[in-house]
Amino acid sequence: MKVTVIGTGYVGLVSGTCLAEVGNDVLCLDVDAEKIRILEEGGVPIFEPGLQEMVRRNVAAGRLHFTTDVQRAVDHGTIQFIAVGTPPDEDGSADLKYVLAAARNIGRLMTDFKVVVDKSTVPVGTGAKVKAAIADELQKRGVEVPYSVVSNPEFLKEGAAVEDFMRPDRVVIGAEDEQAIFLMRALYAPFQRNHERLIVTDVKSAELTKYAANAMLATRISFMNELANLAEKLGADIEMVRQGIGSDPRIGYHFLYPGCGYGGSCFPKDVKALIKTAADDAGLGLKVLRAVEEANDAQKHVLTEKLKASFGDLAGRHFAVWGLAFKPNTDDMREAPSRELIADLFAAGATVTAYDPVAMDEAKRIFGDDARLRFAASPREALRDADALVIVTEWKEFRSPDFDAIKSDLKQPLIFDGRNLYDPKFVRGMGIDYFAIGR
Repeated sequence: MKVTVIGTGYVGLVSGTCLAEVGNDVLCLDVDAEKIRILEEGGVPIFEPGLQEMVRRNVAAGRLHFTTDVQRAVDHGTIQFIAVGTPPDEDGSADLKYVLAAARNIGRLMTDFKVVVDKSTVPVGTGAKVKAAIADELQKRGVEVPYSVVSNPEFLKEGAAVEDFMRPDRVVIGAEDEQAIFLMRALYAPFQRNHERLIVTDVKSAELTKYAANAMLATRISFMNELANLAEKLGADIEMVRQGIGSDPRIGYHFLYPGCGYGGSCFPKDVKALIKTAADDAGLGLKVLRAVEEANDAQKHVLTEKLKASFGDLAGRHFAVWGLAFKPNTDDMREAPSRELIADLFAAGATVTAYDPVAMDEAKRIFGDDARLRFAASPREALRDADALVIVTEWKEFRSPDFDAIKSDLKQPLIFDGRNLYDPKFVRGMGIDYFAIGR
């Protein structure tokens, strides 16, 4: 099948590459000429395990192409995926200007039947706006060209996005047009050969499903973080509580790990957007989700509070920070807890040496040449001259460190673990003061 993907960001590039992997003829469009140049030369502008090799393989096979030419992109695909950014507006709502601009370009240039697929995370009702934008452009041209608008939300986890696309647990298709449903079934057939994973809904239900899924996962995280804070006050161990409740099949273990707050491009933005949509379009105040957001905002400062409780005044102190990305296997620092921690430490007069396997270039872009932040070439190098170690991201290479080296390299044997990586008894038995979340 001929497929156009508009936008080569995280969702667009992964989706286009995986669709090419199963034999489709895919053309990816982006207005950023530099990004297209990098892709054409075999590079990938984001870090995602397995993606670069797959991009190179499909470019070499002639199934994956990149362009900045809007006319070429519209002409190419019967199926046109819109996978552009929907950044939060100042009021917390999703900004749809890029989505609607893409829709207008399709309407302005299309000459034959198109299935226009909203792949971007968009509020309920966006499908109707996309349909109206295309209709408006066709009316301006004085032509009638058939088209259908479909909602096909993505459920990709950063760090495991290629695997999630190639082996989905569900594919949600929001559509009313039978021809569009038929084509989408054909497109996704290679990804569900073992059993049917495709769920067909109306457009609005598909749009809401994406927000509902992320809001539910965010709720579980904030709930466990609040329980962890309570466990700490009561002298209980949140890890034992997690095992106790997770063993209930109605609850399960997923997203029950307490920590220093969630971040990334999805959960914070989507929770805000759903709250805004409920208030503006339905007159509803989503009390639970407001509490989820409030709890998460507070949780991002828990490590700072622990440091202050231990040291008192942080002015003149220097800390080692392991982990900058909001989660492992990505260089994404959007809404990352590390950003709040570092900002807190700067405000308190402290300095930082940070290490992350892949996100240090992104951190340099965010923080610039701030002399208060240095970067280390290894986890151990970050420890030198530090008053304590603070762990923010649960990278695998942090799971079994040399505790003797940590003890000898730090000025004081102190670890503040925002991800509960270690057994408290073991670490304390090594002569290190260990402060975790809810333990």
